[in-house]
Amino acid sequence: MKVRSIFICVFSILSISVFSQTKKEEKKQDSVKWKYTPNFTVGMDILNLGTSFFGDRQLIQGFISSRINKKVHAIIDLGYDKNIYQKNGYDVTADGLFAKIGGFYMLSMDPENELNGFYAGAKLAGSFYNQEYKAVPVKGLNSEGVFLTFDPSTQSSYWIEAMLGARVQVFTSNFFIDVNAQPRYLAYTTKQEEIKPMIVPGFGKSSGSFTMGFSWSIAYKF
Repeated sequence: MKVRSIFICVFSILSISVFSQTKKEEKKQDSVKWKYTPNFTVGMDILNLGTSFFGDRQLIQGFISSRINKKVHAIIDLGYDKNIYQKNGYDVTADGLFAKIGGFYMLSMDPENELNGFYAGAKLAGSFYNQEYKAVPVKGLNSEGVFLTFDPSTQSSYWIEAMLGARVQVFTSNFFIDVNAQPRYLAYTTKQEEIKPMIVPGFGKSSGSFTMGFSWSIAYKF
């Protein structure tokens, strides 16, 4: 029994040692395997570009993403947005450039292609634009409707944007389809005459602080 106990003890120590060494080797291999090398995926939002031909909004936007490690990607969005707001007596136009920067994490990946899968992430965004209030409703004497106009001005707005989507390769090519939803919260904005903007390029058309965006993009991996 004593010999048996010694044998079990020695075997256990050796097993733990081998297991520990194996884990160290696996971690070392993973660190080497996922060492960052320059890589870029460039995409264009086809959905919003297409709807620009049939509505008031003209939105052109694209992105550049880079895989940082196995599951984390950095991403930058750039775009131009022009829109009008005509509701409840308001008549407002706005157009300008916007940019977003952030990253996303692959929640699940295709075992045969790790670039395919579902992801979630977040971005910080800002827009610098021109706006014009052609009509702003105010109450006049005897509660009669009165409309004010203001000269064109330059404004800026900033928001936080979450993203939840999926990316899938088109057959065996370097092209991918990227689809995502983007809930947004307007964190800060400049104002003209203390009036909260009705349109923020890149953020959307909303009189509140929350809105939702969508994109359907074709991307190419270099």
